[in-house]
Amino acid sequence: MLTIKVLGSGCANCKKVEATARQAVATLGLDAEVQKITDPAEYMRYPVLATPGLVVNEKLVCSGRIPSEAEITTWLANALEAQ
Repeated sequence: MLTIKVLGSGCANCKKVEATARQAVATLGLDAEVQKITDPAEYMRYPVLATPGLVVNEKLVCSGRIPSEAEITTWLANALEAQ
């Protein structure tokens, strides 16, 4: 199972990243857990320079922008291969 974390304060951009990540998971039919991390002390443990951030299996794959569903799909596929 993949673990996906959306890092940020819960702003509109963070919600968009979460929705896009959930859509990518559904499109691929994956078994994945999507978590929202809104506590700055917790999400600053990752090398995120700006929010929103996206972490797949404890690896920061994107920060400071809203990735496309295609990008997220690629990151999820790569994480599956690495397992």
